[in-house]
Amino acid sequence: MSFTSIEQARAFATPNPLKEKLDAGVLAHALSIKIVSSIEVLGFAKSAGYDACLIDLEHSPFGLETTNQLSCAALSLGLTPIVRVPANTSDWISRTLDGGAQAIIVPHVNSAAEAANVVKYARFAPLGERSATGTMPMLRYANVPAKFANPICNDLVTVICMIETERALEDVDSIAAVEGVDVLLIGCGDLTSDMGIPGDMGNPRVEAAFDKVAAAARKVSVNGRKVSVGFGGLHNRLDLVEKFAKKNDNARFVMAGADNTFLLQAIVDGGAAIQKVEASIKNA
Repeated sequence: MSFTSIEQARAFATPNPLKEKLDAGVLAHALSIKIVSSIEVLGFAKSAGYDACLIDLEHSPFGLETTNQLSCAALSLGLTPIVRVPANTSDWISRTLDGGAQAIIVPHVNSAAEAANVVKYARFAPLGERSATGTMPMLRYANVPAKFANPICNDLVTVICMIETERALEDVDSIAAVEGVDVLLIGCGDLTSDMGIPGDMGNPRVEAAFDKVAAAARKVSVNGRKVSVGFGGLHNRLDLVEKFAKKNDNARFVMAGADNTFLLQAIVDGGAAIQKVEASIKNA
């Protein structure tokens, strides 16, 4: 297929449901994948109504080959493939994007300089220095000229920086101001640990952190730019997600559960049910 205009190429590209919902101010949610490498899990996520799958390389044994296959399968199902990389480096960020990811999460971003590094590896020029490549999955493997492909991919890719320390909170205004950052994702697990209140999600300091990050995102959402706020580590406290999202209309991305915790709970429930039957028979 020959592409003669950027509009033609953009219409051919795979949509990013996560980006579309964030742009519309609607809550978007992702299933984290940490242990199930079979692509069927993505079909389950789609059937359950998730908008995205989050392939977690920070907390899983997955390699790039598995990650890329899951990403491509997600694209075919209409899910946004998000990859959380284990390090803020080009060999992780650009290669996961080349392999099909439409969103990238980088953990432990503590400064504007580190946020700028994420953008450098995730965006093509002029915003970044991502190396050009061809036949990208999000462009349906077509040979789209770089003059069209690069700006389209810059528009389609969602760049997410994690705020997980008090140091990051102190510098959040500068982090948010980095052009090319789309979402500030608060990692409540690591943040509460850094605060000295590990796991205390209901602590007022957590709410204050969300308010501060939301204010920083709101401040830089001008002149067509929109920066959103994300919830990480609150999948067991959806009451807090609801509370904070109602309070801050730019808090619209949720890490809403993971395959390992869902699987464990199903196995625990199944085990408890059959043990109940066993005890009933024994006592009959």
